[in-house]
Amino acid sequence: MSESPLSRRTLMQTALAAGAGLAVPGSTLAQATTKSTTTTTAAAAPPAPRKASPDKPGMAVIGAGGIARWHGQFLPKHVNVVAVADVDRGRAEAYAKDFGVIGALATQDYRAALERKGVDVVLITTPDHWHAKQLIDSVRAGKDVYCEKPLTLTIDEGRVVCQAVRESGRIVQVGSQQRSQSRFHIPVGLVHAGRLGKVKRAVVVLGPTPYPKDATFETKPPPPELDWDGWLGPAPQVDYMKERCHFHWRWWYEYAGGMTADWGAHHVDIAQWAIAPDLAGPTLIEPVSVKYPVPFDDKGYPTAQDRFNTPSEFTVKLSFANGVEMIVTDKSPDVPEENGILIEGESGDLFVSRGKLRGKAVDAWTDDPLPPGTVPNFPRHKIPHERHMANFLDCCRDRSTPLSDVWTHHRNLTSCHLANIAIRLNRRIRWDATAQQIVGDSEANALQIRAPRKGFELI
Repeated sequence: MSESPLSRRTLMQTALAAGAGLAVPGSTLAQATTKSTTTTTAAAAPPAPRKASPDKPGMAVIGAGGIARWHGQFLPKHVNVVAVADVDRGRAEAYAKDFGVIGALATQDYRAALERKGVDVVLITTPDHWHAKQLIDSVRAGKDVYCEKPLTLTIDEGRVVCQAVRESGRIVQVGSQQRSQSRFHIPVGLVHAGRLGKVKRAVVVLGPTPYPKDATFETKPPPPELDWDGWLGPAPQVDYMKERCHFHWRWWYEYAGGMTADWGAHHVDIAQWAIAPDLAGPTLIEPVSVKYPVPFDDKGYPTAQDRFNTPSEFTVKLSFANGVEMIVTDKSPDVPEENGILIEGESGDLFVSRGKLRGKAVDAWTDDPLPPGTVPNFPRHKIPHERHMANFLDCCRDRSTPLSDVWTHHRNLTSCHLANIAIRLNRRIRWDATAQQIVGDSEANALQIRAPRKGFELI
């Protein structure tokens, strides 16, 4: 979308408005963890039951937890929620009642939701280990899909997803809603316009992992409303622990990638877009330091099953062919904030987070505005997630490419997966981005793939 040249003041006002929907009182970390900890209670009260509107597409919602409810506060403005699937029966029924149209289906089987009459688009808000399978099944069923980030659990899943989307011709938006915030387009535009000079380094600070470091957990029977086997799906069969399930699944490699992928899917995406937009990925990934709550074997697998197994502390260096380094870390002495992106160049640096945008290049906007079109003129929806959903629905109508397409997301998320592989093995790895293979390390290459349980294959 084109727009007239913008002054520094206009750009700042746009950026601040873009970030308003995610501001949370308290520390930077509180702001950073909005998706996981505050959105469940911050959403507006659900509206009364409603009739389906003939001018809105029908949506199936797969996964009815906290982030689905965050979307639910604005979804009825844009779609008819006609089906809701969640392996937790209570969650499915409550979501259908609160946000669905009259007669909306509530089911524990997402396949039944895909088969529901009137479903045009799908929202996937399940744990990461289910994303690839449910997305592929959805596009093969002829549906356009909005899938929450991170898109995949492994690099190999990303390849398969990209192929399935390409073959199906469906529209898929990944829920990296920072791409629908002007605040994050501005630093990318400044870097690409050469306002920092030659870029030297990016420091991506993801914040501390919010789990108890020494806690151990016990198995117990799953609650009667939860289909535990269905929740596990492609993941290995294990006995139920409540700490493996709702919300806390983020801290188990069986289901997610810890902070490296959970927040890395946001900030690594923006940083790599800024510093290496034309490269297929890093060439060298080096662990600097890492602390785990469990020991790992020499193949990169945890040796204890009664505690979280993603890292509590980590620093990884990724080197790109253009000479730029990216540091991905839980904390950095160079960044006083707990969460955000620092980009350093020969002529200065800048910092961006969901609450801040600062740097000499930012201060120079008044006399030297960015070229027209650098910052898109986003719809004035208050919540970034709603702007991102609106972009998805617009693309469904005109069949254009969404702001966070699967190919771009897969490329940048691969950097997060590679960082996790390096710290799981605690050694440097070399990445052939063209061949999409780790060079000369069979154990590292093996961690690109997760064999799903029988009956839950991707294809």
